[in-house]
Amino acid sequence: MALDHRPARPPGTPDNSGGPGTAGSSRRGPAWLSATGRRRPNGLAVIAGVAALLYAGFILLPLGLSLASSLTDENPLKAESSFVGLDNYQHLFRDGRLLHSLAFTFALAAVVTLAANAVGLGLAVLLDRSSLPYRLMRTLAFLPQVLSGVIVGFIWRSVLTQNGLANALLMDAGIIREPIGWLGTPFMASLSIAIVMAWVLSGFTTVVYLAALQAVPRDLYEAATVDGAGAARRFRSITFPLLAPATTINVTICLITVLKLYDVITVVTGGGPASSTESTALYIVKVAFTQNQFGYSSAVAVLLLVVSTGVSLLVTSLLRRREVSL
Repeated sequence: MALDHRPARPPGTPDNSGGPGTAGSSRRGPAWLSATGRRRPNGLAVIAGVAALLYAGFILLPLGLSLASSLTDENPLKAESSFVGLDNYQHLFRDGRLLHSLAFTFALAAVVTLAANAVGLGLAVLLDRSSLPYRLMRTLAFLPQVLSGVIVGFIWRSVLTQNGLANALLMDAGIIREPIGWLGTPFMASLSIAIVMAWVLSGFTTVVYLAALQAVPRDLYEAATVDGAGAARRFRSITFPLLAPATTINVTICLITVLKLYDVITVVTGGGPASSTESTALYIVKVAFTQNQFGYSSAVAVLLLVVSTGVSLLVTSLLRRREVSL
């Protein structure tokens, strides 16, 4: 029988003999280290690098070019542009048409955000069922969000004409006696744009509120029912407070969407009548491609970006405080 002549190891000393099953056989580092001890390329790092490059190329670079253009009198009809400093920004506050477009845009954003969230919440409560018909109605409710803005504009422009579907339904129901000029006056045109955008965004808000409703524990409703709380009390005390995160998402997305609105207004009203429904985004395009003032339009775009970012951050922070307080 062969004898092991190796000296005995003190207790607790690892065996570095390199035999199988010993500590010496597992000296290789973690899987993310190479043989030289350096980190191996990670797939997530590569994806993050590509995403950073795309963000820089499609967001930061155009933003920088727009900011640089806003400091010049760039005009596509001129061979060269000259540096004008802050002249374009000083002219912003003397531009009555721009101020009117900003007022209209923010008023539209406020009305549409309230309407879309109210409609979305109501539809979500009604469609919070698991049967097949309700699942089909959820799909139909989300349909407006899937359509492009141009298609939505063409559909609603035909609906809102003098002989369109809206007037035909109202007259057949006996609500009105003569056709309404939905797009003929500044007030009615503004109201029409608000109705169209609330219809579009209600699909998104409905889906978000539905997801939040399905995450509410049913035990809370059962306990409230046992305590004698009615449907209205359960909604006020349980449902509405727990929908705070969904409300933050919906309000923020609605505001951002309307503040940069261009396509629907262009197709439905073209900014008329008398520029009454001209959004700031539409004004930027008209200044750039109708008046050929690229430098000034870039300054307006920078202003819209700053104001929209400030409003979004303010609204989000206020709604987040409500979430924390709950």
